[in-house]
Amino acid sequence: QVQVVESGGGLVQPGGSLRLSCVVSGIIFSDYAMSWYRQAPGKEREFVASISSAGGSITYADPVKGRFTIARENDQSTLYLHMDNLKPEDTAVYSCKARNLWSFDVVYWGQGTQVTVSS
Repeated sequence: QVQVVESGGGLVQPGGSLRLSCVVSGIIFSDYAMSWYRQAPGKEREFVASISSAGGSITYADPVKGRFTIARENDQSTLYLHMDNLKPEDTAVYSCKARNLWSFDVVYWGQGTQVTVSS
């Protein structure tokens, strides 16, 4: 049984920082590319960042470039998203996605963790 569990969300003031974690079990973590997505109230889910299976290729959405850092620890089956200089527009539910390298239709999602940026 595959489980994808995010944690680390919360309430933070503008300009603050948070680190999100995503722990995956039930798969060979290094066989999966990993991504973070977010969905704000009333909006479509949007891509935030992605990292290749070995961590050598990383992509960020323009709104978070220079502020967010994605990383992974394959021996811990864990994905991270370090977020600095948070803005109110970063408020959303953040979810991680695992996509199999050889079967692109094999995708697993977590339930998400709420991030609220407010003074």
